[in-house]
Amino acid sequence: MKLGFVSAILPELPLDEVLNFAAENDFDCVELMCWPKGKAERRYAGVTHIDVDGLNKAGATFIGRQLATTGVEISGLGYYPNPLAPDKGEAKVARNHLKKVIDAAALLEVPVVNSFIGRDWTRSVEDNWSAFLKAWKPLVAHAGKRGVKIGIENCPMYFTKDEWPGGKNLATTPAIWRRMFEVLSDEHFGLNYDPSHLVWQQMDYLQPIREFGPRFHHVHAKDARVDRHRLDEVGVMAHPLEYHLPKLPGLGDVDWGTFFSALSDTGYHGAVCIEVEDRAYEGSLESRKAALRQSARYLRQFMP
Repeated sequence: MKLGFVSAILPELPLDEVLNFAAENDFDCVELMCWPKGKAERRYAGVTHIDVDGLNKAGATFIGRQLATTGVEISGLGYYPNPLAPDKGEAKVARNHLKKVIDAAALLEVPVVNSFIGRDWTRSVEDNWSAFLKAWKPLVAHAGKRGVKIGIENCPMYFTKDEWPGGKNLATTPAIWRRMFEVLSDEHFGLNYDPSHLVWQQMDYLQPIREFGPRFHHVHAKDARVDRHRLDEVGVMAHPLEYHLPKLPGLGDVDWGTFFSALSDTGYHGAVCIEVEDRAYEGSLESRKAALRQSARYLRQFMP
């Protein structure tokens, strides 16, 4: 396995400094964010370490030289919008840019593009299904033609009032993944698996490794701590941030030794990228860098 991190936590650093930091701290890889340039509407969005608009062979060659100099690989390109947004304009922009990210991955010889399925959060899973098929069949076909895999992160994107009641990402549970993979069986379509999202949903985060391990194209290492006392007060129908917090690996409820034991049993040899969303470490750039170093020290003891 290769240990890396998600570049969204270093938004103020240019690409060369992100890669230098990775190399200086013995990271194998980085998942680089590829949002369109502009203002972000939510936390951790809008970060652009590779601008895929207009990326050409010369630009890809230049990035390749930076990678060769540092010895750091790109584990995947990341772009996490809502391709099924009820606002048709927003959804179209997301799908069109996602195609550009896929094209950039092919040009850079990056194996994976990570994203969300998206969702109209006011409608049921069943009522979103036709929109899912209409949007994602051509996206998966496009990725297949380019030789690029798509890793769908399993974050429900349900944390705040504007995401109530269904969240903004359809691919959140084993039952839904199973159904998705039945209708889109293409091997290029899989998961960017993050166990922390199952923790706060009160679900087993190990069973999906056993069943869906062959569909894991990428893995995020993020932890979560459920405040049981608070949960007893507000219940599972409260907004999730009322009873849980994203944490660094080792500071939450994931048993990372057992997690890596199960992951290695599947034969997974891909990237495991630390995703920092722990607010206790967000005060400064140096604190966020320290969070990455601390997380790496902790996780390396479990990684083959």
